Amino acid sequence: MGLLLAWDPSVALRPWIVPVFLVANVCLLAHVFGLNDWAGITADQQDSNKADRTFLALGVSRAQMGVLVASLGVASLSLFSLLSWSSVLLAAAVVGLSLAYSHPILGGKGMPIVSSLLHLAGGTVHFLLGYSVARPIDARGLLLGVYFGLIFAAGHLSQEVADHDADRRAGLRTAAVRAGKRRVFVASFALFTLSVGLALALGLGGIAPPLLAVAVAAVYPVHGLSFWHALRAGLTFPVVDRYRTRYRLLYALVGLAVALSLPWRP
Repeated sequence: MGLLLAWDPSVALRPWIVPVFLVANVCLLAHVFGLNDWAGITADQQDSNKADRTFLALGVSRAQMGVLVASLGVASLSLFSLLSWSSVLLAAAVVGLSLAYSHPILGGKGMPIVSSLLHLAGGTVHFLLGYSVARPIDARGLLLGVYFGLIFAAGHLSQEVADHDADRRAGLRTAAVRAGKRRVFVASFALFTLSVGLALALGLGGIAPPLLAVAVAAVYPVHGLSFWHALRAGLTFPVVDRYRTRYRLLYALVGLAVALSLPWRP
């Protein structure tokens, strides 16, 4: 989305940029999620919802996973270095934020406010990583990045609610464990609501494509209804997991609609 919303005709003159960016980004995402799995394997093994899907259950050792995670990080940074130094620095920032959250020594996952700020920053920087490939980072890019960062932070809180029981058994002091599932679930939806307000403001201000604001506003009532049903159903893992699947689908449809509209944008 960062690359698409910053698209410039000059990018098309260098056809190798987009494939390199996509491969580098896939490696970066795999590194981030792989690092989180590697660092949290003890808790995941104790979680009945995840135990049979861990890398250990699939026959990969922790040492092998560590090598894979490190290799993916190096590959990603190497590929981003082919694009620009700003891409490398932003990708390195994503790696650093991921380490701060996932690594047990740094312990960001167990610091409620800090963990949300790390996701807000991570989502914003990741958006700017794509944005910087097409044009220099400017105020418009920062504002759009914050919108996506808010969604990322909100989604992280809903994930903590789903993982609450397993995290508590593993001794992890996440926001959901400390404050309770209900409070954190409401806080998650409040961040989603804030992101909708920001999208509307950016759309009205001509900063974001108008379709983004319209689409986000259109799916918000559906998202809100899904939130209310999950809240009343007791916030068990299956309930929250279904809720997350639904809002992910809604945001995927919003992103697809915006992406398809961009080639015809004035």
